[in-house]
Amino acid sequence: MSYQKFGISPQLVERVKFKSKNPTTKERLRKLLGDATKYDLQDRVKVRKLTKSAATILQEKLTETQEEQIVNFVLAQKIDPNNTLHLLKLWSMFR
Repeated sequence: MSYQKFGISPQLVERVKFKSKNPTTKERLRKLLGDATKYDLQDRVKVRKLTKSAATILQEKLTETQEEQIVNFVLAQKIDPNNTLHLLKLWSMFR
């Protein structure tokens, strides 16, 4: 899994996936990320802010290192939220 290459622990990913299944939490995350563009997801400052906000919604305490690893991962993926192939790639990565 490529997120592990960035030092992101599988345990963190599993906790986030589990918490994201809660309908209320899922809706809050959807509202947070709903307006994100591919340019937002390539801006280090915006990605860091989104990461902190998502961690707050999920009630996850991230260390500076974990936060930096997540930001680096998101930037490296060059995600376009309007491109179905990009979304499928991410979906398969975290299944």
